[in-house]
Amino acid sequence: MLTDGFQIMLAEVFGTAVLIILGDGVVAGVLLTRSKAQNAGWIVITTGWALAVAIAVYSIVNLTGAHINPAVTIGLASIGLTDWGVVPWYLVGQFVGAFIGAVIVFLHYMPHWAETEDPGLKLAVFSTGPAIRNTVSNLVSEIIGTFMLVFGVLAIVQNELAPGLAALLIGFLVFAIGLSLGGPTGYAINPARDLGPRIAHAVLPIPGKGSSDWSYSWIPVVGPIVGGILGAVVYQTVFTNYLLG
Repeated sequence: MLTDGFQIMLAEVFGTAVLIILGDGVVAGVLLTRSKAQNAGWIVITTGWALAVAIAVYSIVNLTGAHINPAVTIGLASIGLTDWGVVPWYLVGQFVGAFIGAVIVFLHYMPHWAETEDPGLKLAVFSTGPAIRNTVSNLVSEIIGTFMLVFGVLAIVQNELAPGLAALLIGFLVFAIGLSLGGPTGYAINPARDLGPRIAHAVLPIPGKGSSDWSYSWIPVVGPIVGGILGAVVYQTVFTNYLLG
């Protein structure tokens, strides 16, 4: 495992960029006009995101533990599994990597932005939005989804597994979250995954892109951080300290 802050940041940049290239990439393929994957549907999106998480974790897990998500980093730090001193390096790497990944998706689908008329679909490639806009409900949905993510990750890694299997199971965990809990908000469950690409959407020259929906943007940042801390604390308190202690 890396201990140098700059090296941690660089690794998280690469890992999070991989996450966004494959994750936002599948959304672009499904939503943008004249893509060969257009209208492939929710199952394709959730499958693509699950595989994106697994590949991203595989890419840097031996270097940083492959947090690729500020909610994971802060959640683990809150129970002493990550040193608070390196948390800023993780976070910077994650947000920068997410932005870079979004720019690469923009370049990859370059001809399709002008072909797509709906600005809402263009924004959906980069960031999440609610199916029904309700601040409290949307926030609760992101808290629950991220609680399950961090709780589930801790549960997976506590088991004796064949080498390399944990990353695949974490991908399955994200698949389950997307299928079961993703409907209300699109399951950001990752502040960097949402905010980094949203900033990219705001600054890139996307034809007819419309608003970046900044009034909603705090929910997929605050909700996952709260959910990540709760997931970590509950797992440690109930399972590690009480049931197993």
